[in-house]
Amino acid sequence: MALIKARDTKPELKVRRAMYAAGLRYRLHAKDLPGRPDLVFRSRRIAVFVHGCFWHQHPDPACKLARMPKSKLEFWRPKLEGNRQRDLRTRSELEQRGWSVFEVWECQTSRDELDALAISIQRAPIAPQSGRGNSRK
Repeated sequence: MALIKARDTKPELKVRRAMYAAGLRYRLHAKDLPGRPDLVFRSRRIAVFVHGCFWHQHPDPACKLARMPKSKLEFWRPKLEGNRQRDLRTRSELEQRGWSVFEVWECQTSRDELDALAISIQRAPIAPQSGRGNSRK
């Protein structure tokens, strides 16, 4: 598993390019937020996770990338279910902190789907400043 990339995957790069092309600016892999979201739009309090369909078990039955392996089920079932449970906990914790969470699935990175995501983010209201002294001069 150590050879599996956690960042800069093809789907993540595709999402990043689309958001940048839409004029949206973001931060990457925020260490101060639960789950280290792939993209963070702080001014809008939006966290975006780009999930691999297999590793995060995309719940869409039409997704062919999320199929359970046929061998070593005693290993894969708990591993992949643990990933799903972690994702749910992370989402819940971010939402409790007042963040909106968007999940982009590997199989859903078409141009139209990414354009729709960009529009959703652009339409999100700007969050009030937290007063942490982060103003730029």
